[in-house]
Amino acid sequence: MADETSNKDDGLIRCDACPVLCRIRDGKTGACDRYANLGGNLVRTDPLVVAQKVVDAAGEMVPFAKASENWDGSLISQAPTFLTGIGSTTTYPDYKPAPFIVSSQQDGIDMVTVVSEGVFSYCGVKVKIDTDAYIGPEPAAIRVKGEQIGHVTTAEYGSQMLAIGGVRHLTGGSKKEGNVTCNAMLRLCNKEAVEMTIDGGAEIIVQAGKPPIINGIQEERMRVGCGSATVGIFAPQWHNHVDEVIVVDDHITAVLTEHQAGKFLDMPPAGIRVRGRRSTPGRYFQVADHGAGWGGTDITDPLDIIDKIVPEEAWAGQRLLMVSTTGQDSAYFILDDDLKPVEAEMPPDVRVVVDRIGENCEPALCSVLFMGGAGGSLRAGVTVNPVRLTRSVKQALTRVTCGGAPVYVWPGGGITLMVDVTEMPDNSFGYVPTPALVAPIEFTVRRDDYIELGGYGDRIKRLDDVLADNNVRAVPWRDNHAWPYDVGHGAGKSDS
Repeated sequence: MADETSNKDDGLIRCDACPVLCRIRDGKTGACDRYANLGGNLVRTDPLVVAQKVVDAAGEMVPFAKASENWDGSLISQAPTFLTGIGSTTTYPDYKPAPFIVSSQQDGIDMVTVVSEGVFSYCGVKVKIDTDAYIGPEPAAIRVKGEQIGHVTTAEYGSQMLAIGGVRHLTGGSKKEGNVTCNAMLRLCNKEAVEMTIDGGAEIIVQAGKPPIINGIQEERMRVGCGSATVGIFAPQWHNHVDEVIVVDDHITAVLTEHQAGKFLDMPPAGIRVRGRRSTPGRYFQVADHGAGWGGTDITDPLDIIDKIVPEEAWAGQRLLMVSTTGQDSAYFILDDDLKPVEAEMPPDVRVVVDRIGENCEPALCSVLFMGGAGGSLRAGVTVNPVRLTRSVKQALTRVTCGGAPVYVWPGGGITLMVDVTEMPDNSFGYVPTPALVAPIEFTVRRDDYIELGGYGDRIKRLDDVLADNNVRAVPWRDNHAWPYDVGHGAGKSDS
């Protein structure tokens, strides 16, 4: 799609899709590889992407996975169609209306979708890694090619968390830091694998929708819970099969007979004391340092966390199980006549419960969430009065999507959104070498509400006309996504 404001000079075309203002020779592309000079015309090198609902003969929507099979990207006639921002062209800064402002009808109601690609300098990536494997201390630097691109942030329940990107890394450091950060974010958002190192921690490979690889080992499981939760879940199943269970965890190690779950089962004290700081009965903090051992600790021999065995409470023949929060590490001991733990073969009834811990662990997984602020001049491409767009989004009159995928809009000021990149079509993201990411964004609203918020009513085009006039590629609509034109699910609630 040619940019009508581009300047020609001696066979060169100036592209003003972003502040870089590339001057492109005939047959060449600009720095972002998204625009090219083709015979003196500025064109997009990639197609405009639409998502289409596919229905079977009975009128039922075909699931995304099935619809994806053998689809060549051709438009399907009469299929419900949603225009995404992917390939729509950028208009940054937005001193002119968005590239596409399209009209459609849903249940007899006129709807408008404003479609654009946002240039995001104020953006980041949040990575959730479902594993109890230690990756590094908070808030250690995350590096790619030696450049810091983010930091380890607060761990969540059973998951390690990374904060990557942000304006300070993109623009606040060296040129190399900004470019490396932008490239890493681009690859993460486009579901590619990225190798990283963490200061004082591990080497990791992260890819959206895939298990993490930590120090060369592909992780398999997310913990079932902390040590205390594990005891709480499985205590009744261990009862009468063991005399003591210690669940080793880098955050909360649990001792069954001291724990409330053991008290509820009337289990007598076993006399085995563990190291660390006692929190509440049966719950211990800081039994060991973080590491690649049992339960995310640096322990490879579980007996190392035992501080002492009290002769007045322990007894010869006592059955002791030590296990991690994923069940991947476990050992069974019997106390000898000197009250020393001696490893023994694990009885089948005990093994069943250890295996059940693993069965209840969800798979290790990396989730990548793009987070950006749809503020500043981007809103000016939608309306002449940008604050009204913000209010309309907060009032659920306007629905925001990214490549058709639902987003979470944070409370408070502005339109700060977060989206799971695995819910978006492949290769949804681009970049400009300012550096910044380019991400698709769509605002869907009733036509009368759009006019009321100061929208560009004279620029509205019919969706059919836009599809006819552009190079278009179709992808199947995901059956787990709410249809943006459905006025009962977010857009156009002015009468409710």
